Amino acid sequence: MILPGPGRWWHEVLTEGEGHEAQRLITTTLGVALMLTAAATLYKAIKGKTPGEHSNLSPEEQARHRHWALPVLSGAVIGTLVSLTSVGAGAIGVMVLMLLYPALPLPRIIAADLAYAVPLTLIAGLGHASIGTVDWSLLGMLLLGSIPGIWLGTYFVTRTPERVIRSLLSVLLAYASVKLLAWS
Repeated sequence: MILPGPGRWWHEVLTEGEGHEAQRLITTTLGVALMLTAAATLYKAIKGKTPGEHSNLSPEEQARHRHWALPVLSGAVIGTLVSLTSVGAGAIGVMVLMLLYPALPLPRIIAADLAYAVPLTLIAGLGHASIGTVDWSLLGMLLLGSIPGIWLGTYFVTRTPERVIRSLLSVLLAYASVKLLAWS
């Protein structure tokens, strides 16, 4: 059932030709951005941290020295992209956080991104549920597999060298990029 209001408008946009062209442009742009991020992440994994790479400030101090609007604007872009393309907030969020806060340890970036992605994805999911586009049985099966996966990921993130995690992340980002570019 499609509800009246913004949900109905969005459903009409996605089912008309112009909506598909706009979604194709967004998907292609996002695919290219993810590929560039994958390359930068792999480069950072191979290169590693070099002395003097960042200022003498701690990661927390560096985070405080960023303009407050950067994460707010990034959040608006991520929220829009997640709702339009369904590309996980994790992939986009990690990319943005790594660019905004390069000195933060990867486990902190991942934790911040997860804490952000959960409510963002819930709200986007509720929006799609309101226009009737959620496959509830598929959702249930994904959750059955995701819950043990969350436990494993949390267990290994603090026990795996950051270089390995960055390498895996770059491969996953490249894979997501290729899938997006092939889909568009």
